[in-house]
Amino acid sequence: MDPIRNKPPVGTPWARTADEVIEQLDVDPSRGLSTAEIARRTRRYGPNRLRHTERMQALAILSEQFKSVVILLLIGAAALSIVFGDLLESAAIVVVIFINTAIGFATELRAVRSMEALRKLARVDTTVRRDGMVRKVPAEALVPGDVVVVEGGDIITADMRLVTASKLEADESALTGESVPVGKAVAPLVAETHLAERANMLFKGTALTRGSGEAVVSATGLATELGQISRLVEEAEAAETPLEKRLDALGQRLVWVTLALAALVAGAGLVAGRETALAIEVAIALAVAAIPEGLPIVATIALARGMWRMARRNALIARLSAVETLGATSVILTDKTGTLTENRMTVVGLELEGGAVEIGGTGLDTDGDFTTASGPLADRQAALVDELLIAAVLCNNASLTADVAKRAPLTRDCGDISSTAQPVAAVGDPTEVALLVAAAKRGFSRAQFVDSLPEIREEAFDSDTQMMATYNGIPGQVQVSVKGAPEAVLECCDRIRTPDCEIDMDPDALATWRRRAEQMAARGLRTLAVGIKQEQGQAAAPYEGLELLGIMGLLDPPRAGVAEAIDACQDAGIRVVIVTGDHPATAGYVATEIGLIVGDQTPSTCLDARTAPDFKALTGADRKALLDTPIIARATPRQKLDLIEAYQQRDHVVAMTGDGVNDAPALKKADIGVAMGVRGTQVAKEAAAMVLQDDEFSTIVAAVAQGRAIYDNIRKFVIYLLSCNISEILVVALATFAGAPLPLMPLQILFLNLVTDVFPALALGVGEGAPALMEKRPRLANERLLKGAHWALVGAYGALISVVVLMAMYLGLTRFDMNEERIVTVSFLTLAFAQLWHVFNLRDNPQRWLRNEVVANPWVWSAVVFCTGLVLTAVYVPTLAEVLSLSTPTANEWMLILTMSLLPLLAGPPLRAVVGRGK
Repeated sequence: MDPIRNKPPVGTPWARTADEVIEQLDVDPSRGLSTAEIARRTRRYGPNRLRHTERMQALAILSEQFKSVVILLLIGAAALSIVFGDLLESAAIVVVIFINTAIGFATELRAVRSMEALRKLARVDTTVRRDGMVRKVPAEALVPGDVVVVEGGDIITADMRLVTASKLEADESALTGESVPVGKAVAPLVAETHLAERANMLFKGTALTRGSGEAVVSATGLATELGQISRLVEEAEAAETPLEKRLDALGQRLVWVTLALAALVAGAGLVAGRETALAIEVAIALAVAAIPEGLPIVATIALARGMWRMARRNALIARLSAVETLGATSVILTDKTGTLTENRMTVVGLELEGGAVEIGGTGLDTDGDFTTASGPLADRQAALVDELLIAAVLCNNASLTADVAKRAPLTRDCGDISSTAQPVAAVGDPTEVALLVAAAKRGFSRAQFVDSLPEIREEAFDSDTQMMATYNGIPGQVQVSVKGAPEAVLECCDRIRTPDCEIDMDPDALATWRRRAEQMAARGLRTLAVGIKQEQGQAAAPYEGLELLGIMGLLDPPRAGVAEAIDACQDAGIRVVIVTGDHPATAGYVATEIGLIVGDQTPSTCLDARTAPDFKALTGADRKALLDTPIIARATPRQKLDLIEAYQQRDHVVAMTGDGVNDAPALKKADIGVAMGVRGTQVAKEAAAMVLQDDEFSTIVAAVAQGRAIYDNIRKFVIYLLSCNISEILVVALATFAGAPLPLMPLQILFLNLVTDVFPALALGVGEGAPALMEKRPRLANERLLKGAHWALVGAYGALISVVVLMAMYLGLTRFDMNEERIVTVSFLTLAFAQLWHVFNLRDNPQRWLRNEVVANPWVWSAVVFCTGLVLTAVYVPTLAEVLSLSTPTANEWMLILTMSLLPLLAGPPLRAVVGRGK
C-alpha cells in the first residue's frame, strides 16, 4: 500500500492557524477545490475509508462451493465408484457435483450481489463546497483540502481543521471515551495538545451535537486519527445474522446424525447381502440427501429478497439482522410530528392579549388573511401581530428562497399590510419554516433584518429548556427574542405586551395564558410562545425578565393512511405508543384523530412526562400503568431510554422512531431503531437499524409485515427441506431393514436431492407471505426456528411420503408383478412427485386449498413446472435414463405413480391438524 495514504498531508494542523492550514492545502475556502484537483488528490490519497469490502469476485464465490461437506461426500462417492470399476456412475456423480456447485454458485452470487447493492443505498453523504457551489457528496469521495459545511446532527467523515465555528459541540466518545460533548473553537493550540483537547479539530467517526461551522479536511481514510488507532483490516468478514447462525448449527448437527444413520443403513445392507460397493454408495448418497445444504443459501436469498422489498417500500435496512428482528416487534414507540402527521406546519392562529387572530393559507403559500372574531385586524392589533412575527423571524434558523418582503422594517405604529404572494422553497425545520411563511404573509423576510437587526448571538434550542433565543443588535441596545414551549416561556415572562401598553404577568394572568395554550393544543395545534426583551449587552441571561408577545398555533394534520396502519398494528398484537416532546393535549388530539385512542378515554391515556416520576424507579402496578399508557408527552431523551428498557425487561421487542441528535441513544437502545430519512439527522440515521425514506408510519408497519413474512418463509422451507430429506432416508432405511429390494439407486437419490430440494425451497423462501401473518401476535424474540410441533410435523410429513412410496413399491411387486428395474422407476417417480406436490402443504392456512400464499406464489409454480420437466427428462431421455437406471413407465404405472404421489397432498392438512396442532 502507498505509504502516503497512511500519512496526514498536514502535520499538527491544530497547532497552526486556519489560514496556514488552508494555505498548505492549497484551497480557496470560498470556492473549494476544483473537479480536476479533486481527481488528482483522489489518485494521490485514495478513497476516504478505513475499511473496504472489495466486490466479491465470482471466482471466489465459486471456490467456496467446493468447501462444503456435500461436495466432499460426492467426491468421495465418485472416488469409490472408480475404485469399484463403475466409471459410468463415477462420471454421473461428477455431473451431479457440477450441477450442485452451479446451483450453489448461482444462488450465492445473487445473494452477494444483492447485499452489495443494498450497501450502496446506505452511503453517508457530506456537505462540501466545490467549484464554488455547496453540494452533497459521498463520504468516500472526500479528499484533503475539501471545504466541508457542518451543523448539529452531522457525522464527521474525515479529520478536519475548523475554519469557522458557531456554538459547535461534538460527541467524541467513540474516539476518546469522553462522554460529555466537547466545545469547539477556531484558535490554534500548542503542538503537544492531547487528542481529547484539540478543540479546533473535528475527527472522523465523531458526531456534532449542536452548532454549525466550516472546516477543511486535513486527513482522510487510514491517515485519520481513527484510522491510525484502528488499523482495520482491508477485507471484512461477512457478518452472519443470528438466524443464519442457527441454521448453520442445525445443518452441522444434522450432518453427524445423518452420517451415523448412513453407516447404519450401509451395515444393514451388507447384512442383507447387498454388494459392498452398492451398500457404501447408497449410504453416501443418503448422507448427501439428508444434509440440507440449501439452508444457508436459501436463507440468505430470502433475507436479501426481503430487504429489497422493504427498500422498494422506502424502508432501508442498515443491518441484515434487523430483518428477522422486525418480525418479532411487539411495541412501536413513535414520534408524532412527521411520522403520524404530515410535517407540513402552518401557522393558523395567534393568541394575543386582547383576543385571538386567525391566519389563512396553507403550506408554503405566502398569501393569507389575518382576521379576528370581529373582522379584519385593527391597526393596534396589527402592530402587535407584526412585532410577534418579527421576533419569530429573528429567532429562527430556517430560510425561504424567495424574498417576499414588500416594505421597510417595522415601526411600532404601522397598520395593515398587503403582500403579493409568490411561490417559495424552504430549507430548515418545518416549524421554523411555518413561522417564516406566516411572517411573509405580512410582508416580512429575514433578508430585510440582516443590516437593521443583525444577529450577534444565538442560544440554540435545548431539549431540557424547550426554548431558543437570539440576540440582535438595535441602536444602543440588544433585543433578545425567545420562542419555545408555552409552559417554559410563560415562566420566564414578567410582563405582557398589549396593543396599547405593557401589563404585569401576575398569577391570574399566568393561569389564563396557560389555559389559552391548553385550549389551542386541545384543537390539535402545536403551540409556541414568543417573548422579547431589550438589554444593554449580549451577556444578559436569555430566559428571564421577558415580555410575552403571544402564542402561535401551528396545524400539522395527520397523514393519510396512518389510521389504517394503526388498525393493522392492533390486529397484529403490536402496541403503538406515541412518545413525543410536544404538548399532551396536541398529542392526545392526534391520537384520537388516528384512532389510537377513542374520544371518551380518560386523561390517564396521556402521561405528561414533565410531572412523571422516575421511570426506572417505578415498580409493580405503577410500572404496568406506565407500559399501558398509549401517549407520553413532553418526553426527554433520558425518559425515552428508560421507557425502552422498561419494555425490554418485560420481554418486548421494541421499535423506536427518531430524527434528532438526542434520539440517537434511544435508537441504539431499541431492538429496531427507525430513523427518519427525510428530516432525520445523519447521527440518527447512523444509530438506526432502519431508515424510512418517506418518514411514514405505514412504512414501519409494512416492514414489520415483511419481517414476519421472511421468518415464516424460512420456517416453511426448512420444514420442507427436512421433511423431504427424511422421506428419502426412511424409504431406503425401511426397505433395507425389511429385506426388500433397494427402492432407490444412489444416483437417483442424488438427482432427487438436487431437483426437489433446491428449487421449491427457493420458491418458498422468496414468497410474499400470508396476509394472515399480520393477524397473529408477535413471536417471541428468542423463539426457536423449529419448535416441538414443527419437528413433529417434519417427522410426520417425512413418514407420510415414505409410506406412500413403499406402498407404491409393494403394489408394484404384488399387484402389477413388476421387475426390480420397473419397481425402482415407480419408487423414484412416486417420491419425486410426492415431494413436489408436498410444497403446497406448506401454506399458512391448511383449510384454504386454492386461495393461499403458496398457490399465489408464481415462483412455486415455476419451480414445480421446471422440476417436473427435469423428472420427465430423467425417464424419457435414453442416455439419462440409462445412467439413472430408469425405465419408461407404462400407463398403469403412471396411474399408480400419480395416485400415490397425490396422497401426501390430500392427507397433509388433516395430518397437520393432528400432529402440528395448526402449525
